[in-house]
Amino acid sequence: MNKIMLIGNVGKEPDLRYYDADQAVATFSLATTERGYTLPNGTVVPDRTDWHNVVLWRGLAKVAEKYIHKGDKLYVEGKMQYRTYNDQKGHQHFVAEVIGENIELLTSRNKVDIANDNKSALTTEKSSNSGNIAKEEAANNSDIPF
Repeated sequence: MNKIMLIGNVGKEPDLRYYDADQAVATFSLATTERGYTLPNGTVVPDRTDWHNVVLWRGLAKVAEKYIHKGDKLYVEGKMQYRTYNDQKGHQHFVAEVIGENIELLTSRNKVDIANDNKSALTTEKSSNSGNIAKEEAANNSDIPF
C-alpha cells in the first residue's frame, strides 16, 4: 500500500499550470515538523522540519489556486511518487513527490473565505431569481458561525 498523510504549513504559493484545455496541476512545498524533546539523561533533541513536494491535479489544483496560500496549515492525504529527469546539462535528478488525493484546509481564515464565497454565490443566484428575498437571505446567513 502506498499511502501518506501529512499535516504541515505551506512553504510557498502554489504554482498552477494548465494543460489540455482546462486541466490544471498545482505544485507547492509543505513543511512538517516533529517537535523536539528532552531525553531522561538531559540531552535536548531539537525540532526537526522536513519539506515535501506536493502535486495536486485537476479539481484539487483549482482549489489550491483559490484557497491555499503560503503559511496556511494543511492536511494532505495521497501517495508517494518518485521520478527522475535530466536537466539541460545532462545531469540526472531524482524527485520525491506527494500526489495529493485529498486535502483539508486547517487554517480557519480559509474556512471563512470558503464560507464567504459560498454565501456570495448563493446571494447572486437567489438575487437573479427573486430580488429582495436574496437580501433577506444574506442578512440571515450572517448569523451562520462558519
